Amino acid sequence: MVQVGDYVLMRKEEKSPLGQLMLAEHPLLKRKVALKKLAFPLDAKFWEELQEKVASLASLSHPHIARLQNVFVQEGECYFAYDWLSSSQNPCRNLQEFVEEEKPSEEQIHYLMMQIASAIDYMHAEGVLHLNIKASNVLIDTSQERPTAYIADAGLASLFPPKTLLTVLLEECCKSMGSSRELSSFWESFYALAPEQKEGKPLVASDRYAFGVLLYKLLMGEYPQGRFPLPSEERSFTYFWDDLLISCLTPHPDSRPKYLWQVMERVREGQSEGLSLRPKLGPGEINRPQFESDPSAVFHVESAIVRYQPQAQEEKQLQPIDTKMIVIPGGVFCRGSQQGGRDESPSHKVQLAAYAMDVHPVTNEQFVRFLEVMGGEKDGNNHDMIRLKESRIKKSSGHFLIEAGYHKHPVVGVSWYGAVAYAKWVGKRLPTEAEWEVAACGGLESPTYPTGEEISKNQANFFSSDTTPVTSYPPNGYGLYDMAGNVYEWCSDWYDYHYYEVSVQEPNQPTGPAQGVYRVLRGGGWKSLKEDMRCSYRHRNNPGTMNATYGFRCATDVAF
Repeated sequence: MVQVGDYVLMRKEEKSPLGQLMLAEHPLLKRKVALKKLAFPLDAKFWEELQEKVASLASLSHPHIARLQNVFVQEGECYFAYDWLSSSQNPCRNLQEFVEEEKPSEEQIHYLMMQIASAIDYMHAEGVLHLNIKASNVLIDTSQERPTAYIADAGLASLFPPKTLLTVLLEECCKSMGSSRELSSFWESFYALAPEQKEGKPLVASDRYAFGVLLYKLLMGEYPQGRFPLPSEERSFTYFWDDLLISCLTPHPDSRPKYLWQVMERVREGQSEGLSLRPKLGPGEINRPQFESDPSAVFHVESAIVRYQPQAQEEKQLQPIDTKMIVIPGGVFCRGSQQGGRDESPSHKVQLAAYAMDVHPVTNEQFVRFLEVMGGEKDGNNHDMIRLKESRIKKSSGHFLIEAGYHKHPVVGVSWYGAVAYAKWVGKRLPTEAEWEVAACGGLESPTYPTGEEISKNQANFFSSDTTPVTSYPPNGYGLYDMAGNVYEWCSDWYDYHYYEVSVQEPNQPTGPAQGVYRVLRGGGWKSLKEDMRCSYRHRNNPGTMNATYGFRCATDVAF
């Protein structure tokens, strides 16, 4: 048994120019990971740059990106641990293997490339470059009704200095001259490099070039070289691919499409309308840009997610388990703090109409009933609602089970999408950030904590080892339980660091910024420090994030 960091090695997988891939398992948690040992010496400069970049890679949370779980160093070697997406019952294949074995149709290729496009657009919105997009770095899960694509090694190549990356590829080519498989791996990586990458100048547009190379290979069965033939020149296709490939594979980075998902949508729309993306112009005609009613829509995280048609299922007649609600009278309240973080100031007045809040966070037994009705962990838009391995809920023979003793504990591992979907199912909504803070204060005038000016371990569950059953601690002044500790609670608002400066000018019924990248969470969790228990403390994360400290409670409007 070979131990590497916290993991036990099970077997070696394929080797790539960037490093050796291995299957490993955490001996206590029994979680398998894809462990990659970088093929790059770990000197002081590389380690310093790595520490600056790795946090952004670990924060990536998208339904078509394999999540980075851990990074560690052992004996001068650097290891990255990613989600292991395969199993004995559901083996994953890379995209190259999938194409060779399944011979997907043009429509299936479009469906998979839409997923990859959404993941690339999301990474770029998060400031992360992949720089190594190729068929062997895309995993295909065929356990669902339609194949699902996952991008692996997200951002890993961006850690290498640009010129060093090309050097590593060339060195691997020299070493693999006797191996056709390794030589094929080199050419796959080399063809995916954009012209500017070969000059040691990687850009955001470099990933869009690699996307074009991958799409061309899937459609034509070969890599584009020199003056490459367009799909329409070789055979009859249903979709209009030519303009998309021309724009992606241009040597000029600024001319490549900025949002791949939108361009892929137009390929489909062009097919339905019988029109090319770039019609031929007559003498004196001008190719005018297409009108977009909402140009800002591309900045919404939801717009980077693939549209998904859920499998038709028999509707289950299960009723929600009701939660008692507490009415919070409307009025003028103070929110924010001058003593807290910069994003909590300035402290200011807000005016809210009456509303009601669940007396406690949603529990496992309540959420399991919802999952049974939904028939799985994804909502109608293919968003992951919960990550079961982060929760106390397990799935067996198509049914959801709760670990013994955790029925009354708050559900955890829920994404913002899962919280919104549950709230809609029970006819409620998520609270706004302002509503949550006012409710946490419990009727007190600007208290530091929901319990007053001080808080102790016998008043809330924080800095502990696990969740506790809801209502285990005394309620606040409004009669609400667990407003501090146990689980962070999702709010409906987008997060903006400077939003309170705007809210001062718009104090009536504030609902947060119109758009953003992160959603707000409040209240602190069972792992949190005392500082996070404050009523005004603001936390945020990507709406697709799911971990063992995130839960939620519902709210609703009240009419008098």
